[in-house]
Order: sequence, then C-alpha cells, then structure tokens
Amino acid sequence: MAFVAWRLGRPSCLSLLQVAHLHLSRTMGASQKDFENAMNQVKLLKKDPGNEVKLKLYALYKQATEGPCSIPKPGVFDFVNKAKWDAWNALGSLPKETARQNYVDLVSGLSSPSQSSSQVEAGADQKTPGSEDVVVTSEDGITKIMFNRPAQKNAITTQMYREVILALKTASKDNSAITVITGNGDYYSSGNDLTNFTKIPPGGIEEVAKSGAILLREFVDCFIDFPKPLVAVVNGPAVGIPVTLLGLFDAVYASDQATFHTPFSHLGQTAEGCSSYTFPKIMGPAKAMRISKELIRSNEKEKLHAVNAEECTTLQGRWLSDECMNAIVNFLSQKAKL
Repeated sequence: MAFVAWRLGRPSCLSLLQVAHLHLSRTMGASQKDFENAMNQVKLLKKDPGNEVKLKLYALYKQATEGPCSIPKPGVFDFVNKAKWDAWNALGSLPKETARQNYVDLVSGLSSPSQSSSQVEAGADQKTPGSEDVVVTSEDGITKIMFNRPAQKNAITTQMYREVILALKTASKDNSAITVITGNGDYYSSGNDLTNFTKIPPGGIEEVAKSGAILLREFVDCFIDFPKPLVAVVNGPAVGIPVTLLGLFDAVYASDQATFHTPFSHLGQTAEGCSSYTFPKIMGPAKAMRISKELIRSNEKEKLHAVNAEECTTLQGRWLSDECMNAIVNFLSQKAKL
C-alpha cells in the first residue's frame, strides 16, 4: 500500500518568564491535584489552542495516565488517530510524573494572557477555507483538502466545487510546499451528487446546464494552473470527475480498497477533467515536481484549457439531452427505493 508521510510541526518558543516557571515547577513537582486542576482548566479555555497544542495535551495526558504508548499504530489513512498515536509514541519512555508535570506546565502557559494571545495569532496563521463538507488543513508545509461527506460516499455538491476552487487558489499562494486531496471514510468520492441537477432555477434546465458548465470549467482550470505539486491519496472507490481529474495530478497514491470508474455512457454524458487529453498520456510526466512541472506544462496549458472548454461545452449539451435526463431520473428513482 502506497501512502504519503505526515509529520507534526515544531512547538513554539517559550518566553523567558515561562522558562523560569517551568524550571521552578519541575523542581517542586506537580501533584495529582495540580494535574486534575489542569484538566479542568483545559475545559474552560475560551480560545481553541490549535491542533498542535491539542495533540501535545493528548499525548501528555495519555503518558501521564497510561505510560508509554503500547496500542497498535492506526492505518495510514486514519489521519486523526495516526497523528494522536505519533504524538503519544514520540514521548517514548518519559516517566508518568514528568508527563504529568509537563501537562500542568503547558496548561498553565495556555491560561496566561501572553500565551493566549500568541495562540490566537498562531491560529490566525492556520486559517484555511473550507466547511464541514470540504475540510482544509495546513500543517508543516502540507495543505490537505478532504472530501467529508462519508455518509453520502463523498458525493460532490455544487457548493463543494466552489470550496475546492477557493482552497486551491489559497494553497497556490500560501507557504505550503505541496497539496494533498483525499476523502474521509470508505470512499474517495462517488463523483457528482446528482441532486445538483434537481434544483431547477427560474431559467429552467438550460440555466442549470449553462451555470454547471461554467463552474466545471473554472474548477478544472484551477487544477490545470495549480503551481505546486498536487497529490491524490485515493483511500477508496473513485467515480466520475474525481477519476478524470487524476491526469492533472503529479502523483496518485491508491490504497488496496481503491477502484476507478468513469460511467460516462451509462449516464448519457462525456469525458471531463481534460481526461480526453491526459488519459492517453497518463504515463508521461506524472512524477515531475514544481520546477519541472512548470517547464513541462507551459507548452501544454493552452491545449489543456482548450480541451477543458470543449469538454464543458459538449457536456452542457449532454445535460440537456433526453439520455442524460432519463439516466438521472432512473438513478434517483432507484435510490429512493433503497
């Protein structure tokens, strides 16, 4: 199984006052009561201290109460639990008493005005676009965009298209080195949420098709123009546009649960995501990184944008066809019977 390695960022520096406090408190040692008071203080924090601090707190708490990490390492695609496991495991054989003291010291720093202010500023640097359906995080030079509708097999809604566009535009200008796209749950993504086509505006189905083609073109253009290495971590089945887009990625990692399906003819549609151009060349410059990518793609961007425009125009017509409409109606009626 192929995977992308993730690691946590470095802790922030402590002020001289906090260093002195740490030295004094470690000399005296923290009691069980101090530890319990610190746990209560964490619950009363008004500001989110950020993922890095929360991982430290989790690791120190587990080390202080259970000792060194002894549980099995989570799977590579279980990012949250793997991050927790890594943080706890990194403490090694740190004694329970020391872990307890470190926990109390860390909480004490969070409760002080100076530390709270620095945490708010640090959190502001980590703000990224996204929502509940598209979760975007940026850590240690890696931006991760995750489809987060596991109950719907990560089907992509119209709003999710817009959120991914915004996330890619933001990531193209920030300090991250690479961007990773993956899915939460069993599916990478089951493709378009076909209920997108059931919300008919005043302009009728023609307006749906036209606006959909415009949005699709902007969406794919963001992948064409993305200047940094782009990696797909395909954690499960992928259907439709999540598959066709893979030709625009620099690397694709697939788990043993991943499958790839492009049901164009079944749904009365045609290819998109520039796949009519990239798929025949899929074994070409897939491993090129940022500088090489710019050189390789510079002469191809005009062609890619032209292909994208042609595909979107063709799809706009197909979305208005009887075959497509009948296929969508049949799909939704079968889904309703489940």
